[in-house]
Amino acid sequence: MSSTPHRHRLALAVAAAMAATAFVPAAFAQASAPQAPASGTREATTLDAVQVTGSRARGRAAEDTAAPVDVIGKEELNATGATEIGQILQMLEPSFNFSRTFVSDGTDILRPATLRSLGPDQVLVLVNGKRRHQQALVNVQQTIGRGSAGTDINAIPLSAIERIEVLRDGAAAQYGSDAISGVINIILKKQTEETQLSLQAGQNYAGDGENYSASVNTGVKLGSDGFLNLSFEYRDRSATNRAGPDSLRVNPPRVTQRLGDADATDAYFWFNGGLPVGRGELYWFGGLSKRKGDSYGFFRSPGDNRTVPALYPDGFLPNIRTKVDDTSLAVGYKAPINDNWDWDVSINRGRSKFGFEEADSVNVSWWYEPKPGGGIYAESPTSADTGTLQFDQTTFNLDFRGTLKGFNDRPLYLGTGVEYRKDEYQIRAGAPVTYTYGRTNNRNINIVGQAGETAQPGMQGFPGFSPNEAVDDGRHNYAAYVDLETNLSDRFLLGAAVRYEDYSDFGQTTTGKLSARFDASEQFALRGTVSTGFRAPGVQQLFYSQRSTNLNAAGELTDTLTARQDSAVTRAFGIEPLKEETSKSGSVGFVLKPNDRFSLTMDVFRIDIDDRIIFSSNIQPESVGNNGQPCAPGNGNCPIRAILDPIGVGQVLFFTNAIDTRTTGVDLVANHNTEFASGAKLNLTALVHFNKTEVKDRRSQSAILPPNVLFDDTQVTLIEKGQPRQHHVLQGVYETGPWELTARANYYGPVTGEGFTPGVKQTWSGKWLADLSVRYKFSDQLALTVGGNNLFDTYPDKWDRVRGAPFPEMGFKYGWETLPFGMNGGSYYARLDYRF
Repeated sequence: MSSTPHRHRLALAVAAAMAATAFVPAAFAQASAPQAPASGTREATTLDAVQVTGSRARGRAAEDTAAPVDVIGKEELNATGATEIGQILQMLEPSFNFSRTFVSDGTDILRPATLRSLGPDQVLVLVNGKRRHQQALVNVQQTIGRGSAGTDINAIPLSAIERIEVLRDGAAAQYGSDAISGVINIILKKQTEETQLSLQAGQNYAGDGENYSASVNTGVKLGSDGFLNLSFEYRDRSATNRAGPDSLRVNPPRVTQRLGDADATDAYFWFNGGLPVGRGELYWFGGLSKRKGDSYGFFRSPGDNRTVPALYPDGFLPNIRTKVDDTSLAVGYKAPINDNWDWDVSINRGRSKFGFEEADSVNVSWWYEPKPGGGIYAESPTSADTGTLQFDQTTFNLDFRGTLKGFNDRPLYLGTGVEYRKDEYQIRAGAPVTYTYGRTNNRNINIVGQAGETAQPGMQGFPGFSPNEAVDDGRHNYAAYVDLETNLSDRFLLGAAVRYEDYSDFGQTTTGKLSARFDASEQFALRGTVSTGFRAPGVQQLFYSQRSTNLNAAGELTDTLTARQDSAVTRAFGIEPLKEETSKSGSVGFVLKPNDRFSLTMDVFRIDIDDRIIFSSNIQPESVGNNGQPCAPGNGNCPIRAILDPIGVGQVLFFTNAIDTRTTGVDLVANHNTEFASGAKLNLTALVHFNKTEVKDRRSQSAILPPNVLFDDTQVTLIEKGQPRQHHVLQGVYETGPWELTARANYYGPVTGEGFTPGVKQTWSGKWLADLSVRYKFSDQLALTVGGNNLFDTYPDKWDRVRGAPFPEMGFKYGWETLPFGMNGGSYYARLDYRF
């Protein structure tokens, strides 16, 4: 990406976009007369026309698009028995993955959501067609999405959602950065006719994980044509624990870990409104969510140097308490220019705030710090604020959409506009006790723990962010786009899009997309797309740094530094500043609909990503130098140790552009509907998804770190095999009279991990999970649903006790880093829906 003269190029791009909009009035005289709709298209003349993600044409139905779009309605969303959007999408959308994590700090609460087995930050999330801000939390543990900051999809309550549209296609040229794997567009409710009340309770077969939820959705009319829809939702989920006895660190053996879902309480208030003003509509939507999480770190054994026997004679399990505050507000105005054209101006502000607190812990260096008069202080808080992460995003859009007279006088659908976005990132330091070495943070003081080793600084579990990591910085960017779509004939649809973006920190990029669809008959169509894309490094990746305690390759707790990109540490290694990822993607498929009762689609896709941003492997000091001699102070043959020893850490990690990947796959969707003479209905759905990601190349900018050290085989395994390569969904819904029966089966393919056992891979085999629910409508207003998820109590394979050592001996029965459906086993629930 070139950096000069980017201002001139931006001006040209904006001028081009505005020229297109300027051409619109000149064409009104030609285009204002009604045009006969082309075959396969649906004309619309109102602002309320259905807009399907991926097409700028008003009224385009999902089955008419050139790219695959899945539309999941509110009835299907509510029928899963799950209450979190991430979990619901995983049960219904095979290309979506929502990996279950534990002992992963903040990722226990904000789990990574991915599409087509790429990263959480490579899928774009929209709400009502407007860009949704990302989360403040960076996934820095050994989990899916390692090194990324995706979108907190669970910040949106189920009760507020009308439908979810999933575009399974690269769309950076249409929507901007992050849309490499696809787009998830969440459409909010507008209804004003009734108040919808839902109450649900359930728990796991094992007797834990009790969960309760209550929601209210209501709407009121504003004047004759305006509306205001409000949603209130509350959820309370108890923790689960599937840890086995720890026979390695305590005697007699006992359970020392907490492995499973974290305890969580969530509260939501969301709104969606519109009011006629002049010829158009003033609209607004957004909401706030407040969530509290309660999870745990890695057990500190009684004899560990990180333990204080006077406080914890049996060892202790650090308690990580988190607070997640998410707020958003979008305000805009849209209006018709004439019968064929409208414009839309909006500003969208979002904030993700993630606070950490450590409890049931200790700062060992504070406890054992020598007192001036002799002895030690023997004092340390056991809980404290460890810091806060915050991400703010402001987006301004000005869009024009309409039709011109195109080829053979057929409508040419045109969308064009400009965008300005500002991203800001903050890290606020925690209390001094959470990060200092002793009370003065003076490393020259000799502080020794119970094992005779140097006492560790900061609180155990999740050490606090210090003023050295604190940051308040950001960037901005401008964009201009043109998106065209037209029928060249009754059967041939062609689309094209181009987008230009200019970033304040690293320059500009231009992406494009071509799409086509050929309707060979009313029953059969071919479709395909080719596109280029990009993802700008997130401000979280640009400005994040942290000092924490993690496991090293020997399974030992080690002080670890996540070094900020373009810092003194990364420069010492020769790592260059981050640049954007670029992609090329394509898909080809068909749509078969021989009658009104059956439809079948299949799409094959490929996504190539170059210069993919990764979180490096744990870089550890040498024990033997490159001259074959043991490392010693001042030994120039140990360059890694020479960098790390002065800053007092045992390993370092950082963000860098280091790999190229290729993802290929196929999606197949089949639907069959039957209506019986009795009036009963049966809907059968089969969704089949295959994918394969390969790391095509590893590179290192560092003369010190070879590619296989910078990004080692354990991380390659996580990217290539950490997410299921197969995910299939089979579902049947039978309705008769007041009864509705839903049966569903999800198949999650095998996953492989070696992040905690380098060089030793274990594969957890594929599993089928079955769900069943029965709904009875007592009246049009009242319905009761009872059901079970994971009906047959299926668990992942157990971790091999020999090849997975020492973790099974510590109580890790089922694995750690790559469990797509978790390890809670079966659950059951009851839901009461009432509307009035």
